[in-house]
Amino acid sequence: MAHLTRQTGQPLLILKQGTMRRRGKNAQRNNIMAVRIISEVLKSTLGPRGMDKMLIGIAGGITITNDGAAILKDIQIKHPTAKMMVDVAKTQDNMVGDGTTTTVILTGELLRRAEELLNQNIHPTAIVSGYKKAAQKGIEILNKTGIPVDIKDRETLKKVAITAMASKAVDVARTHLADIAVDAVKQIVDQIGERKVVDIVNVQIVKKEGKSLFDTQLIKGFIIDKEVIHTAMPHRVENARIALLNSTLEMKKGEFDAAIRIKDSTQMQAFLDKETSMFKEMVAKIKASGANVVFCQKGIDDLAQHLLAKEEILATRNIKGADMERIARATGGKVVTKLDDLKRQDLGNAGLVEERKIGEDKMIFVEECKDPRSVAVLIRAGLKRMVEEADRAMHDTLSVVADVVEHNKIVAGGGAIESEIAKGLRDYATKIGGREQLAIEAFAEALEIVPKTLAENAGLDPIDILVALRSAHEKPKGHLMGVDVFTGKIVNMHEKGVIEPLRVKEQAVKSAAEVASMILRIDDVIAATTPKEYKAPPLDEGMEE
Repeated sequence: MAHLTRQTGQPLLILKQGTMRRRGKNAQRNNIMAVRIISEVLKSTLGPRGMDKMLIGIAGGITITNDGAAILKDIQIKHPTAKMMVDVAKTQDNMVGDGTTTTVILTGELLRRAEELLNQNIHPTAIVSGYKKAAQKGIEILNKTGIPVDIKDRETLKKVAITAMASKAVDVARTHLADIAVDAVKQIVDQIGERKVVDIVNVQIVKKEGKSLFDTQLIKGFIIDKEVIHTAMPHRVENARIALLNSTLEMKKGEFDAAIRIKDSTQMQAFLDKETSMFKEMVAKIKASGANVVFCQKGIDDLAQHLLAKEEILATRNIKGADMERIARATGGKVVTKLDDLKRQDLGNAGLVEERKIGEDKMIFVEECKDPRSVAVLIRAGLKRMVEEADRAMHDTLSVVADVVEHNKIVAGGGAIESEIAKGLRDYATKIGGREQLAIEAFAEALEIVPKTLAENAGLDPIDILVALRSAHEKPKGHLMGVDVFTGKIVNMHEKGVIEPLRVKEQAVKSAAEVASMILRIDDVIAATTPKEYKAPPLDEGMEE
C-alpha cells in the first residue's frame, strides 16, 4: 500500500491496497528490459539464414514460423510495455505487410543504446529529442538513396517478391510464388487520380492441403467455398453469364404471425399453384436476363432450386457480402438487391464456372474472367503447417509488391540501407553538437544491428562484417553494398537482386523511433491491480518520506 508518512508519524494513504508502483530509473530499466527481451526472441529469425520458432498454444496447437508478426501475435505476453511491441508489429504489418522483425529488433537496440546514455546521466528528453532528429534525417537520407522503379518492370517487382520470401520456409518455391504474387498485384491495381492504389484484400487466399507448393496457382476470378445446391444443375458452365443477387429466392414472410385456414383440397392446391407460379416468375426473370449462373447472398427455396435446375442454371446460395463484392470486381457484374431490377448489363462474365473437388471439399471456381479486378490464389502444400507458412509468406510478398507499385522506390537489402543511413547520421550528429549529438550517434549505432544480426545468424563474425561494410560505404555506389550471408562477402545487393521497398524501411524507422521515445519518457508506472500470477515486488525505495 503506497503511502507518505506525516510529520506526526501517521501514514497518509494515497493508493489502495495491492497497488504496485515503480518510478525513476527503476521504471525505465524495467520497461527497457521488457522490450529488449522481446527483441532477443525475434533476433534469430532475421534474414535468409534465420531460424524458425515453434509456438505451442494452450490447446496444444503448433505453429512453426519465423514471421515476426505471427510470433508476437501467438505468444502470451503479460508485461504491459512488452505488449506495446505487439502493437508496433501489428501496425508495421497492417501498413506495409513486412519488416516486423526489423522494427522490433531496431526498437530493442535503440533502447539498449539509450540505457547506456541514461547511465551517463543524460536526461531522457535529450535522448528523445536526438532520436526524433535522427529519425527525420534518416528518412531524408532514405528517400535520397531510394532507386525509382518503373512498375511495368516485371523483373524488378519479381526480385522484390523473391527477397521477401528469402527467409521463409517456402524458399524452395519462391520463384513460382513470386510470379503469382506479381501477376496478382498487377491485376488489382486501381488508378485514383494520379495515384496507383493496391488493396490486397482483393486477392483471395484459399488454403488446401495436398499436392505441393509448385501446384499453387493464380485464379483470374474467384473461388466460392460452396457446392452447387442441386444435383440436377449443371456442374460446369462455359461462357458463364452470372447474376449476383442480394435478394432471397424464397417466399417472403410477413412482419406479423398469420395463419392460413384451408377448408378443402381445392384451396390447398390453389395455394400450392400460386406458390409455384411465383417461383416460376422469379426464375423466368433470371432466364430473361440471359443468366446461366446465379450466385445468391441469401437463401434459395427448394422449389426455386428445382426450377433453376430445369432451366439448366447453376446456382449456389448464402455467399458472404464481402465475397459478393469480390465476385462483382472479378466478373465485372453488379450486385442486384431486387430481382425485378436484374438486367442483362448487370450480369458478370467468366469463361468458366465449374464445381471441383479439392481434397475433401467441393468448391466452385469462377475463372477465365476477361479483366478481373479481384483474383484468387489457391495455395497447396503437403503439410498443414507448410500451407499456413505459405499463406503468411504470400501475404508478405503481395504486400511488398503492392508497396512498390504504390510508392515506386526500392533500396538495397542485406543491411545496405541501414549502414548508409548510419553513415549519414554520424556526419549529421557533428553538426548538431551537445547531448543530442550523442543520441543521434546512438541511433546510428542502433541501425547497424540489422547487418550485425544478419551476420550473426549466418555464423559470420559481426565485427569483421561491420568494419568491411563501413569501408565499402565510403566508396562510390557504397549505398548499394550489403552483406551476402551465403558467402560472407560485402557485395552490391542491387546487382545481386536483393532489393526491398523503400516504404517498408521508412515505416520501420518511424515506428521504432516513436515507440522507443514513448518508452523513454515513462518515469512512473502505477499498476492499480496486480495480476494473480505476478508477485508484486516490495515498494521501491523513496516511496516513504
